[in-house]
Amino acid sequence: MESGKQVIALVDDDRNILTSVAMMLEADGFIVQTYTDGERALQGLLSRPADLAILDIKMPRMDGIELLQRLRNRSQIPVIILSSKDEEIDQLMGLRLGADDYITKPFSQRLLLERIRALLRRNEANRTETKGVVNQGVVSRGNLTLDDLRHQCQWKGKDIQLTVTEFLLTKALAMRPGLVKSRDQLIDAAYGENIYVDDRTIDSHIKRIRKKFRQVDNEFNQIETLYGIGYRYKEE
Repeated sequence: MESGKQVIALVDDDRNILTSVAMMLEADGFIVQTYTDGERALQGLLSRPADLAILDIKMPRMDGIELLQRLRNRSQIPVIILSSKDEEIDQLMGLRLGADDYITKPFSQRLLLERIRALLRRNEANRTETKGVVNQGVVSRGNLTLDDLRHQCQWKGKDIQLTVTEFLLTKALAMRPGLVKSRDQLIDAAYGENIYVDDRTIDSHIKRIRKKFRQVDNEFNQIETLYGIGYRYKEE
């Protein structure tokens, strides 16, 4: 593998998409691993980890939703879901299972490339960011501890496995407890400016974050919903 190049795993049973998207990514300097079904992709990703995965939903042997679920049991790799416009339920399911983003088919390759770059930047920034936080990248809010450098989240001393997007959303809320964050503000915090994401994407991420915290603490209620306004992290 060439030193310094990031690896993208592309999983789709449409060989035209595999070929065209792989050519686009390779032209932009990425190394691309391609798979035509979810089962082979799972084996490949576990033996040869990538920096980001792009998963189609409808595939033979193992669909993208099952692949994502199995990946999330072992990895926090950033994931983009590809889906048709009539698969809204699958999109939401993907987000609840921990996908970081989704793009509907047919899609603009330029848009896909921008989403990939944004996710990789956030993943890298999340590993190295130290600005504005105490104790070399560690944020503490009562029972919550967020460690940027290790991409580690703990609640009452127990590890919470968050994706990059979930980590950034949790951090955006916890950094200013009591302050209401609109969905637009949370989109900017997690996705950056000039990236369009539907409001329901944020809602799905928040639901998944709450679920993960409640798996270690049934009484977790720190993230409050203000209907029609946004979310806030409760002051302790």
